[in-house]
Amino acid sequence: MIEEIFIRDLGVIREARLQFDKGLTVISGETGAGKTMVLSALGLLLGERADSTAIRQGCQEAFVEGRWLLDTDSLVVNKVAEAGGVVSADELILNRSVSSEGRSRAAVSGRAVPVSLLSEISDLLVVVHGQSDQIRLKSTIAQREAIDQFGGIDLAIKVGAYRQTFFLWKAALERLEKLRANVATREAEAAALRIAVEEFERINPQPGELDEIISKAARLTHTEELRQAVAKAHEALSSEGDSPDSVGLAGIARRALETVAEHDPSLAEQVANLQRIGYELVDAAASLSGYLESLEGGSAAEIEALQQRRSELAALARRYGGYDEMLEYRDTAARKLMELDPPPGAEEELAAAVEKEFSDMQRLAREVTGMREASASSLEEEVTAELAGLAMPGASLVVSIVDSGDFMEYGRDSISIMLSAYPGAEPRPLGKGASGGELSRIMLAIEVVLAKTHQVPTFVFDEVDAGVGGAAAIEVGRRLATLAKSAQVIVVTHLAQVAAYADKHLRVLKSSSAEYTASDVVSLIGGDRIEELARMLSGLSDSGSARVHAHELLVRASSEFGSTN
Repeated sequence: MIEEIFIRDLGVIREARLQFDKGLTVISGETGAGKTMVLSALGLLLGERADSTAIRQGCQEAFVEGRWLLDTDSLVVNKVAEAGGVVSADELILNRSVSSEGRSRAAVSGRAVPVSLLSEISDLLVVVHGQSDQIRLKSTIAQREAIDQFGGIDLAIKVGAYRQTFFLWKAALERLEKLRANVATREAEAAALRIAVEEFERINPQPGELDEIISKAARLTHTEELRQAVAKAHEALSSEGDSPDSVGLAGIARRALETVAEHDPSLAEQVANLQRIGYELVDAAASLSGYLESLEGGSAAEIEALQQRRSELAALARRYGGYDEMLEYRDTAARKLMELDPPPGAEEELAAAVEKEFSDMQRLAREVTGMREASASSLEEEVTAELAGLAMPGASLVVSIVDSGDFMEYGRDSISIMLSAYPGAEPRPLGKGASGGELSRIMLAIEVVLAKTHQVPTFVFDEVDAGVGGAAAIEVGRRLATLAKSAQVIVVTHLAQVAAYADKHLRVLKSSSAEYTASDVVSLIGGDRIEELARMLSGLSDSGSARVHAHELLVRASSEFGSTN
């Protein structure tokens, strides 16, 4: 709900702070006092187009700020977070400034955001009724949603079942059409994949196999050369003849130092080094000896077989851009072939699935239409009854549900909510042919009925009392108070009969001098409220009879809806 709106230098308002509560809040004031600027400020916070001519004369910038209390799981929180904004402690702070040059800036909790974000979240924060371009149920989607919401949980479940079947049918149909489309292309691709799979199965390449073959072939081809080199190295390390070798020489050197080490202790370190070197030379000689024993010469046939396998694998690798790429393609080729070459009977199975889902979808669509017609009939009856008490006798709500001819996500129904202005009149779309005040009363009647099954956080009504008075005005106030039981309702009104039902009463006051005109907003309680109601009734705030009538209105409202301020 709206907690507070702050306005500075907008129209005739120099600076004002409006604080709101739950329930019904009315805003009153003399003509020209600036009540419209309060709605203009709210419009700016909801992303409406900025008008630099609305800036207070002599000022460079108009500024408005609004504070909303939100539920933790509100969709607004998610939308603001997606845009980089933050909602702290379940409080949303929006502000908007408009410069005299026409520049407009918006911010959420102090962080600059596009003005478009305000428009995106506006429907989740406030529903404004008063002008035809603000009508909540203007779109066919909103009208269908209203009928479905009024139909309750049973209709919601049925629509959900239809939607699930609709998507199953659509997915099965897409798979069937894909299976039947581009047959020649699919068959050519499948033939190429089939050849590749058969070749992979025949050659059966293994990870790392090519590198291993290259290494082994090189070793077998140069066996004698390797044997001679390793034997020479082994002979140098550990000779079986009389010629000196490295192991023996290292031993001679170590023993020579050992004989004199007692005369110079520093030579002990070198003795240890030579001893270690001797051990390492022995180990190296043993390793080379083992290598010589394992070295075998490859036959010409074995070498040729390795070279042939190497050539086969290399050619396969080149075809697919590399050995690893070839193995990766092999792993996916069989799966792709199965997709392109479905098992026998796949088309028939898909066709049967499409037929089944279509039959189920037809049945569910008929059931949804029947439930919507019942919901629409109830809505027509209840709203028409409300209109009769709102100075619109003979007017009736008409809901048209016709077959669109196509299956859509929410059924086959094309829904239009219309108004018949008098018995026998041709029904016309909402907002067509109705004044601003009539449209507000029409929407008030609809919202009062819809509130039984669907909750909107805040409603704002402008001109809802235009053209009515007396008993009809009392009925308007009564219905606003009824709506305020389930939502926050803010109303700009000229009628005391409406204002008497308010839980909170705000008055816009205008003061003038030779130099300036300015407006302020004050909250009325007790005697001040009776005085304002008297002014609204008679134009004279000090009229005794008007004050008595004002008191009677407050007593009536209190007896119906509880205490008033």
